[in-house]
Amino acid sequence: MSNFTAKRTGILRRLARKFRREERGAILVEMTLITPLMIALSAGVFEFGTVIHRKLLIEAGLRDAARFMARCTTGFAAVNCTTTAQNIAKYGAPTAGTLRVADWGTDEPVVISTYDTTNAVDPDTGLQDYRGTGATVSTIQVTTTYNYGATSLLSYIGIGPITITASQEERFVGY
Repeated sequence: MSNFTAKRTGILRRLARKFRREERGAILVEMTLITPLMIALSAGVFEFGTVIHRKLLIEAGLRDAARFMARCTTGFAAVNCTTTAQNIAKYGAPTAGTLRVADWGTDEPVVISTYDTTNAVDPDTGLQDYRGTGATVSTIQVTTTYNYGATSLLSYIGIGPITITASQEERFVGY
């Protein structure tokens, strides 16, 4: 080994030992490694919170619409019960206005349906399952779907839209 190579190797060894002992800049390296992970985690928490918030707003709208429909009768001649209930679900008011959920579009309708179930009598007690004198019970069902994700952070990583499906049922009570 030549004298020049030996000196060079010695210098490199001293620099390597000094570099291993030196701790300045370690925090910068650690932050460089951790920051993208923390940003992604924070964005995921924010996105999840937004999805849950919108789901709760939609469920509140459906609950309000079902309550309205459960009490709306043909005696309300001036009111179209179905349209009013759909507006209550989407806008929070009997007439169209600002949407409860900003991008809840017209391609995601609020569907209102009714069905009847038998009001069975318990043979032991003689009582009906539901309070009332009728043989059937009418139930109002309000359902919708909502596609979340058109411009969400999830779309940037290739996760498609999240479809939220919600429904609410109320027993028809009329007035």
